[in-house]
Amino acid sequence: MHATNLSENSHQSSNWLEPMFIKTFCNILSAVWSFLLYFFRKNVRKVIAHQTVRYEIMPITPISRLRLNQLKKKVLVLDLDETLIHSRHDSGGLLRPSVKPDTPPDFVLKVVIDRHPVKFFVHKRPHVDFFLNVVSDWYELVVFTASMEIYGSAVCDRLDKNRGALTRRYYRQHCKVDTGSFTKDLSFVHNDLSSIIILDNSPGAYKGFPENAVPIKSWFADPFDTALLNVLPMLDALRFCNDVRNILHRNKVQHMQWQ
Repeated sequence: MHATNLSENSHQSSNWLEPMFIKTFCNILSAVWSFLLYFFRKNVRKVIAHQTVRYEIMPITPISRLRLNQLKKKVLVLDLDETLIHSRHDSGGLLRPSVKPDTPPDFVLKVVIDRHPVKFFVHKRPHVDFFLNVVSDWYELVVFTASMEIYGSAVCDRLDKNRGALTRRYYRQHCKVDTGSFTKDLSFVHNDLSSIIILDNSPGAYKGFPENAVPIKSWFADPFDTALLNVLPMLDALRFCNDVRNILHRNKVQHMQWQ
């Protein structure tokens, strides 16, 4: 009788433990699957955002090369925030569209502003490295940003990667204040306005020079964005003209946004 009771108790205990084991195993399996799915999605977004996209740069003909040699090399003025990069910082401030919190930044900057350390999480616009490689061969590049120099200079250093392409830089102190917003005086950058182009997401920044502007839509988070690639054909063509303003005005580029 005693042996029979022990056997029944053991069987009942086994029956009770079995579903508990299955439940625990399923919970562990679910947690592992959730982690793997999160890791996969995060890294897929990162790969998509910075995938290598080929844009065929065809060698120019001897006639075209002769034409280029007869022209002054033109200047391309580049904005930073929401044109080439998007950043967020850890010190609060205005809420703006931003990348998802779980998307890793391309680099982190630590700067001191008004004696307070501020950390910036910087995300590069898709294809910005390829874009800079291409246009640095076509133009003299100038960065003109309304951001503070201590931040803008650090961003430029990281984008330039010691290539020496982004050595000319202008910051907030070089902007003009017009009705509460910062505007960029292109004549301060170059005295020949026929040879200067500005690529900027903010029309207010170049409102005094609309015929020198190639607008581009603001970028915050879209990993499928191709605006920098889309603008390359226009920039390729502009380097062959005498006066960029004639071409931009004729095509009414100032009323377009490159998608």
